[in-house]
Amino acid sequence: MTDVVVIGAGPSGIGAAIRLRAQGFDVEVLEKSPELGGTWRDNTYPGCACDVPSSLYSYSFAPGTWSRAFAGQREILQYLRITAERHGVRPRYGTEVRSAEWDGARWLINGEISARTIVSATGPWHEPKIPDAGPFEGEVFHSARWNHDYDLRGKRVAVVGTGASAIQFVPEIQSTVDQLYLFQRTAPRVLPKPSAKLPRQVVFGIMELFSVGFRHPRIMKLVQKLGTYNLRRAIEDDELRAHLTPDFVLGCKRLLMSNTYYSALARPNVELVPQAVRSFTPNGIVAADGTEREVDAVIFGTGFHFSDPSVAKRVVSGGRTLADVWRGSPQAYLGTSVHGFPNLFLLLGPNLGTGHSSAFTVIETQLNYITSALTAMRAAGWPVVDVREDVQHAYNTEVQQALQRTVYNAGGCVSYYLDANGRNSTMWPWSTIRMMRRIRDFDPDDYVTAGGTAAARTGSPAAEPAEQPRS
Repeated sequence: MTDVVVIGAGPSGIGAAIRLRAQGFDVEVLEKSPELGGTWRDNTYPGCACDVPSSLYSYSFAPGTWSRAFAGQREILQYLRITAERHGVRPRYGTEVRSAEWDGARWLINGEISARTIVSATGPWHEPKIPDAGPFEGEVFHSARWNHDYDLRGKRVAVVGTGASAIQFVPEIQSTVDQLYLFQRTAPRVLPKPSAKLPRQVVFGIMELFSVGFRHPRIMKLVQKLGTYNLRRAIEDDELRAHLTPDFVLGCKRLLMSNTYYSALARPNVELVPQAVRSFTPNGIVAADGTEREVDAVIFGTGFHFSDPSVAKRVVSGGRTLADVWRGSPQAYLGTSVHGFPNLFLLLGPNLGTGHSSAFTVIETQLNYITSALTAMRAAGWPVVDVREDVQHAYNTEVQQALQRTVYNAGGCVSYYLDANGRNSTMWPWSTIRMMRRIRDFDPDDYVTAGGTAAARTGSPAAEPAEQPRS
């Protein structure tokens, strides 16, 4: 039986394998694809690059050397390959986790692989949301599944969605296509993209300042003037500028940065369609107002399954899947442990998203916690740890209360931060520094460590909330 099975060989899974092996744990990494890299393997669209400064986008124990302030997809993928190779991380490729079931003492994966512990490292930017194009007979693909064999030259192309990916690839394909129709349901706020390369600690400090604004929307209203400047300097047409002017506070949706997006939309071969898509026809797209644009290809920039990952339907404990327990609103203690799912740890789990920092910072923060937990289990001889329900409930209540005051919830928009039930199951409401302090040392008092139930451990009904956990 393996000590730890890690699901996924993206940045989270690679980091987990390196850290846990360094502590003497037997680790096996399962990867369904034939190559590692996660989102940086899958997203190969033109212009794909990190929207977090490169100096902050690497493991602290393996700093990257980047060619520019915001590294491109190929450079990041190469960094992950080199880092994995240097640390001896060799995933079992072509192994998709179809099922993972807790039998009371271990996890049984695909009915044949047994592990004391599972670390789920599937990542939130992994499974694209691909709308049904219905009767459309032309070429269709999502930005995360870019069809490089399809020649866009001279084609009439519709892009659906104006999120982080579209902001990057639209300027890249605009000069190639004959006509580009950009279907925009909500105008994004786009800040100028800096080009200066700064040291890691300097970037961290600057980005942490943004977290103050995320907690105080009035501050973000001042910062968003940079976006207004970015728009005005590129778009002279009053009507187009009006359609591109957002009606929400900066930060309510993901921060976007580009120096070329707005200027691309001002080109003669681009039409902004400031409406949602109503339907598809064999030859094109019908907008919400009933007008149709005939196109040769449709490219979806419609995001990912953040709050409904498929892995949640495959992880089973006590006869219920994670998806059954979550019911559309993922919850975990410290974004890492879920009551009723012993010896399971999530990386980049619920409510650990930050609008201002690097995923690598979150990953390493969680790995400190997971390593602390597994080390404590080994030292004490605990075969099982299961977070107490009252502890998890109190923590999530605290998170949701804090989120109500943030720009994520109070910024006046609907974003992917909100799940199917309208609950913010994505974002962290405080600073990254507070996250690093809060999610640090495993406390066995927060867990059932030797069998039994949360009720038996606390001497009270498991559903009763405890006092607020410490900050």
